[in-house]
Amino acid sequence: MSSQYDVLIVGAGIAGSALAHALSQSLALPRRIALLERSLAEPDRIVGELLQPAGVAFLDKLGLQGALEGIDAIPVHGYAVVQDGRIVHIPYPDGREGRSFHHGLFVQGLREYAIRAKGVDVIEATVNELVEEDGRVVGVKATRSSGKEKEVFRADLTIIADGCFSNFRSTVQGPSARPSNTRSHFCGTILKGARLPIPQHGTVALVRGHGPVLLYQISEHDTRMLVDVKGPVPSDLKKHIITEILPSLPNQLHEPIRSALSVDRVRRMPNSFLPPAPQTHKRGVILIGDAWNMRHPLTGGGMTVALSDVYILCQHLDKVNDLLDWSQMKDVLNKWWWERKGLAATINIMSIALYDVFGADGECLTVFQDGCFKYFERGGESVRGPVSLLSGIAPSTSLLAYHFFYVAFYSIWALFVHPRRIHAPRANGESHMNGTSNMTENGEVRTDEKHSDMYIAQMPSILDFPRLFWLSCRVLWTACVIFGPLLWTEIRWW
Repeated sequence: MSSQYDVLIVGAGIAGSALAHALSQSLALPRRIALLERSLAEPDRIVGELLQPAGVAFLDKLGLQGALEGIDAIPVHGYAVVQDGRIVHIPYPDGREGRSFHHGLFVQGLREYAIRAKGVDVIEATVNELVEEDGRVVGVKATRSSGKEKEVFRADLTIIADGCFSNFRSTVQGPSARPSNTRSHFCGTILKGARLPIPQHGTVALVRGHGPVLLYQISEHDTRMLVDVKGPVPSDLKKHIITEILPSLPNQLHEPIRSALSVDRVRRMPNSFLPPAPQTHKRGVILIGDAWNMRHPLTGGGMTVALSDVYILCQHLDKVNDLLDWSQMKDVLNKWWWERKGLAATINIMSIALYDVFGADGECLTVFQDGCFKYFERGGESVRGPVSLLSGIAPSTSLLAYHFFYVAFYSIWALFVHPRRIHAPRANGESHMNGTSNMTENGEVRTDEKHSDMYIAQMPSILDFPRLFWLSCRVLWTACVIFGPLLWTEIRWW
C-alpha cells in the first residue's frame, strides 16, 4: 500500500508544522502535503520555550501568530544579566517583544494550523527508512500508530525535520555531513511562583567556575530554570545545583529552587552545535530545522532560525513548477543557503561565542566575561547593539564581529584601569561577606577553600603591568580563537 504526495515532511515539530502550513498557502501551486509525526501527543521538552522578537515577526509573516494565543504565553521585553550580586538591564530596542511559553503547548498550536490547512494530511506514523529509486529519494516507509505493517508514502520532495536527534541526517548529507559537537548540557526544572529580578525579562546568571544559568517565565505561575553543566554531568544534579549554583543566584530565587528540587526531577538536554552543510548530495530530499543546523540554546535563537528558514524556503518553492526537476531544486537550495546566512550565521556564531564568554572556562575567558558585563553596564549602543543581534532584529555578522572585538579590547582596557577581583585567604574564624560566621555548629573552624576564602577588589599597580600586558595578548588571542573558527563554519560553502 502506498500514498502519493507532492511534498512529504518528516517531523511535526516547530519547523515541520510551520512548513506544512506555509506550503499549503500557495495559491499559484496548490500541493498535496503529508506531515508525518511519530506521536501527536503534546511534546514535553525543557528547551524551545523562548521565541525572540525576530521569531515572532516570522511567525506573523507565516500567518501563524495565533499559535501564541490561548497558551498563557508571556511577553518578553529583554534580559537581566546577573553577576556577583550586580544586575544589568538589557531591554529589547524600540519596544520589541518576544514570547515565552510551554514548548508543548506552542507545538500543539502549530500542529493545529497544519491539521486545518488545505491539502495537508497529518499522519501519526513512525518513519522507518527512506525509499530510493535510481539514486533519488522518492518517499519513506512508515508504520502508522494504529497498525503494524510498513506503508510507503511517496512524494516528489521529501523534507526531513525530525529534530536534533535526526535518524536521517547522515544519509541525506553523505560526505558533506559535518559532525555535531555537544558543548554541555542544560539541566532544567520548573519553579513555581518565582519572582525574577526584572519581570517579563529573561535572566542570565553568571556563576563563576560554572556555566551560566538561564531563567524565564513560561506561564503565569511557572518559571523555567536551565542550569548549564559541563561534562561530566554530576551524578547528583540536585546537590550540585544547591551547593554550587544556588549561592550565586538572587536571594528571591533560593526558596522556589529548593522547593522545585524537592518535588521534581531534574531533566537534561544536550547543548549541541551543528554547522549547516550544503544539501545537494542526495536528490529528492532536504533537511530543515535542528536536523540540519543547531546552535547553543543559551541565546534562544533556534526557533527564530527555523521559522526564518521555513519562510525563505517556501518563497522559493512557490516558484518551482516541477519538484522532480532537481536542477530547479539545486537553484532553490543555493538561493536558500545564501539568503538565510545573514540571520542564521549571526545567531549561530553568537550562541557559541556568548556561551564561551559566559561559561568563562579559564583566566582569559574570565577577563572576557568581566569585561562583557562592564560593557553592558555602559548602556546605550553597548546594550542596544548586542541585544539587537541576539534577538535577530539586526542580522549582521560584521556588526557581531564589531561588538565582539570591542568587548575584547574593552576587557583589556578594564584590566588596567578597573579594580580587579583578587583571591584572598581568610584568617580562621573571620566572618563571611554575608555576615555569617566561619564556624560550624559544633564550634569547629571550616578550613576548606570554599568556606575559608574571600575576594577583594584591588586596583592594579604599575608592577602588575608586565603581567597584565601578557594577559592582554592572551585575551586577544582567545577572542580570535573563538570567533575565527565559528565564522569559518558559516562562510564555507563546500
